[in-house]
Amino acid sequence: MESILTYNAPLTDQIADIAEVAGYLWERGWAERNGGNISVNITEHMTAEAATLLAIRTVQLPATFTALASNYFFVTGTGRRMRYVSSSPMDNGAIIRINAAGDAYDIIADQDVAPTSELPSHLSMHNYMRGVKKQNTKVVCHTHPTDLIALTHIKQFLAPGVLGRMLWSMIPETRIIVPCGVGIVPYNVPGTMELANATIAQLATHDVVMWEKHGCLAVGEDVIETFDMIDTLSKSAQIYFYAKQAGFEPEGMTDAQLDALVPIFGLPTE
Repeated sequence: MESILTYNAPLTDQIADIAEVAGYLWERGWAERNGGNISVNITEHMTAEAATLLAIRTVQLPATFTALASNYFFVTGTGRRMRYVSSSPMDNGAIIRINAAGDAYDIIADQDVAPTSELPSHLSMHNYMRGVKKQNTKVVCHTHPTDLIALTHIKQFLAPGVLGRMLWSMIPETRIIVPCGVGIVPYNVPGTMELANATIAQLATHDVVMWEKHGCLAVGEDVIETFDMIDTLSKSAQIYFYAKQAGFEPEGMTDAQLDALVPIFGLPTE
């Protein structure tokens, strides 16, 4: 049987980008066992024939996502390892079609792989970004960067704005690549709607959110872009820890030095 990717070069390229990022997450040590998940809105790449594809399985959603009605997503599978998503994405992920009411989805390709158990959380974020914030967000990427998680075990960094300001100050590129800073969500049980709702509150003003003692989540228009944001923040965390290991508290860039980047790179003001 032909794959849904057959004769669809844009979709094939999108799935290849997802596989590339999944490989990076594994190589960085940010995706232990089946840790992390990715969802990407692929509606723009779907052909008219996709609406006629029979469902492998239909699943009711616990909420209605009206902004996502009739949209299509690639979602990594529940219990699937990122290293296998990297090598064989269509065997370790699902293409789903949200129904016209936004309250159920069909798995339409390529196999009956159940999407991540955090799918309702992902969809709630996609729904918020498109329906409320009116942004063309296509990607939600969640992973477990070791150095960034370590910072959330340090109480001083849990206060609003503190962690993001410190990470900005380690290297100019962090302010440039992550211009909206980092939101912080206090510890909550993974996979719950409580965690999702707390994350949505932070997405009102941030594109990257840290979950205390758990992981990091980034949203954006491109899956490579979301990885780049997290990767850049990780570089800043490493600089901070290297300085601490050398026996001193890193000075960081001053407010004036950070503010000087704003007009040059067209960054939003705080």
